[in-house]
Amino acid sequence: MTKTSLFPRWTVAAPVVAWALLAGVLLGLGGSVYAAVLMAGLLWSVFAGVHHAEVVAHRVGEPFGSLVLAVAVTIIEVALIVSLMVAGGPEASGLARDTVFAAVMIILNAIVGLCLLEGGVLHKEQVFRADGVRAALTTLVAISVLTLILPNYTTSVPGPVYSKAQLVFIAIVSAILYGTFLLVQNVRHRCYFLAEGDGAGDDVHAAPPSTRGAFFAAGLLLGCLGAVVLLAKALAPTLEAVTEAIGAPTSFVGVIIAAIVLLPEGTAAVRAAHCNRLQTSLNLALGSALASIGLTIPAVALVSLVTGMPLSLGIDMKATVLFILSLFVSVLSLGTGRTTILQGAVLLVIFGVYVLTAIVP
Repeated sequence: MTKTSLFPRWTVAAPVVAWALLAGVLLGLGGSVYAAVLMAGLLWSVFAGVHHAEVVAHRVGEPFGSLVLAVAVTIIEVALIVSLMVAGGPEASGLARDTVFAAVMIILNAIVGLCLLEGGVLHKEQVFRADGVRAALTTLVAISVLTLILPNYTTSVPGPVYSKAQLVFIAIVSAILYGTFLLVQNVRHRCYFLAEGDGAGDDVHAAPPSTRGAFFAAGLLLGCLGAVVLLAKALAPTLEAVTEAIGAPTSFVGVIIAAIVLLPEGTAAVRAAHCNRLQTSLNLALGSALASIGLTIPAVALVSLVTGMPLSLGIDMKATVLFILSLFVSVLSLGTGRTTILQGAVLLVIFGVYVLTAIVP
């Protein structure tokens, strides 16, 4: 792997440009045009940050490589959530819930649906290892129900919140379940997540970067993450204004955050399905969903416990119905190890309904 392929110019320029844009904010630059430029810088930094995390992960190797990438993406997500929660005050107590819920819905319905539809159109029928997908879905269902649905039915504190003791326990359980999944995926049953022909490209066989290259990538990663945090804080009023302008509820901000965070990995998953590597697509998509909820909830819970910021986790009845429908259809669609365009179309329709009801409750 050459230095050029490790560090394309756009990935090196991203943190530099992002911090220059932040300097512009400090100098008093503003307005709708500059806000659009800031959003472009934020997206650029997210893509570049994920790239540098992948370089570090390739150097570290499995099973810790997957954890490096997951932690990097989670830091971006948590940074966006916390920045907007601080800016929004007590009224933003449900932002973490809205973002995590949106992330799972986007992954299960939009990203997986696009992968199945794209693969079905080009290759008619695609196959994958059902054992690994079932393991991911089992873990996802357990964490999702414990964090997003159960808070509505506990009685120590009126829902949709957990008491401090309950929140600590659920945060620990979420981290344990995600850690166990990583162990199964990368060590004990790694073959469940591999398919013949998957990962046969040049990148898999490329030599890992040098230690110096890995440290350079880590420095660029930190630069991107810091820029994402501060850009999100600067854009908080704009996101809220846009949400209000289209007549959507404040919870729609969570959908925007989730879409920003999932854009790089979602693009990679759809690209893999296009190349008839559905196993890779599902590993990326379901792994992102598990990282989003399995790491974000403990991180946000810790922030809430330390700072005293309120944290609402339980979703409402409408969201619960759509959530259970999504989980049920995903289990049925991915339970056989074979998919066609039908499963993709069904999941995309559910996503369309979710977006509609998110804007027009």
